[in-house]
Amino acid sequence: MNFDNFLYMGQEIGLVILFVFLFLYDTFCSEKGKKYFQVIAISLFVLLTAYGFCPTTFTGEAFGGMYVNSAMTAFMKNILNVATLIVFLQSAQWLSSEGTSHRRGEFYTITLVTLLGMYLMVSANNFMLLYIGMETASLPLACLAAFNKYKEKSAEAGVKYILISAFSSGIMLFGLSFLYGGLGTFYFSDMTANVSASPLVILGFVFFFGGLGFKLSLVPFHLWTADVYEGAPTGVTAYLSVVSKGAAAFALIFALYKVFAPIEIVWEHILWWLSVITITLGNLFAIRQKDIKRFFAFSSISQAGYILLGIITGTAQGMTAMVFFLLVYLFSNLAAFGVIAAVENHSKGDSRISAFNGLYKSNPVLAFIMMLAVFSLGGIPPFAGFFSKFFIFMAAAEQGQYMLVFIALLNTVISLFYYLLIIKAMFINEAEENAITRFRTDNYNRISLIICVIGIFVIGFLSAVYGHIGDLSFGI
Repeated sequence: MNFDNFLYMGQEIGLVILFVFLFLYDTFCSEKGKKYFQVIAISLFVLLTAYGFCPTTFTGEAFGGMYVNSAMTAFMKNILNVATLIVFLQSAQWLSSEGTSHRRGEFYTITLVTLLGMYLMVSANNFMLLYIGMETASLPLACLAAFNKYKEKSAEAGVKYILISAFSSGIMLFGLSFLYGGLGTFYFSDMTANVSASPLVILGFVFFFGGLGFKLSLVPFHLWTADVYEGAPTGVTAYLSVVSKGAAAFALIFALYKVFAPIEIVWEHILWWLSVITITLGNLFAIRQKDIKRFFAFSSISQAGYILLGIITGTAQGMTAMVFFLLVYLFSNLAAFGVIAAVENHSKGDSRISAFNGLYKSNPVLAFIMMLAVFSLGGIPPFAGFFSKFFIFMAAAEQGQYMLVFIALLNTVISLFYYLLIIKAMFINEAEENAITRFRTDNYNRISLIICVIGIFVIGFLSAVYGHIGDLSFGI
């Protein structure tokens, strides 16, 4: 490999440079200089995100074909970058608080390490690189989950995440050993030519899928989700629900399409049942929740089931619908978490749904944004969430998955019920005795919420976005 191959890794190299700079700046700058750390970190990450959207011809392979960069992988990384940027903006006020202000450098640098691992997952053309990327992303995420180290629930979240993450990684590695034993290689292109429905390959696929199922919070790999989402800082919860889930979905769809396409008849049935169970259980358990972060944990589990609808088709249209769904989910879910972060910052960490009672009277703008977010997540027109679910259902229906689409539609009706519980709390329920009064959200979070609202309204009507994703998908 010559040095020209590194040009294909422009986003990874930029991320590493940013990580090194922020690490050295945080380590050696004066106390006065640390006051500007947050502004510098966010500004530089904005530049890195903007670089990802620049037209580039640097598409190709590196490290002997283990790493592949294409227009689609670059677009997927851009989605992860935008989501991470919004999380940084929403976490700014929390990181400026008395308990975490001296550790804000750790938050940014650890998050960048996890993002690097997710980059590798997306660009992996070899299962070893995919596994390395998954581990690079997972281990620092446990640190982020336990970032509020003096809070019992945060420490519990970190322990649960690292233990279950290690267990799922072991399962995946066990499955990869079966695949290597049956096919003699880890390269996607070489494996496709030899993949067959042999017991060894099927067992290897099941274990591999189980490892990624943890990252996606699919049933029955979801049991960690609610506890970790509740205990982790809100910014970390948002990162887990969008960025981590998105990277796992991108990695899974490439593995299925590039490696396991010849045995689609096998994994199609597995994904069919998992999609039904995940959507249904996620919706049913969301109804029972009293904590809003646990509520959105089960909501995200249900949304993962919808992601499988796009993947299960095994077509370029399904990939287009899935990527578009994740793009819309990004803005919708992060808008909700932006409101949750704002309320938590002014209610001493209260994340009960009842804390949102009467929010419309005290903070009508935040209540309106939360309403837009849950309507989009529920698939109510004319918001972008309606179009994302429509395209997912259309892709599945065109492959003859009528029963699956029907079950998903029924679950969409159920989801509307529990999303309306949030609306009821904000607009109908009377505020509690010690409810928060009117407050002003910090400028960083306001910018993030503006970005999310624009995404919720605009992306569904900009057909060029879906068309662009479609062009990239058909080029795979």
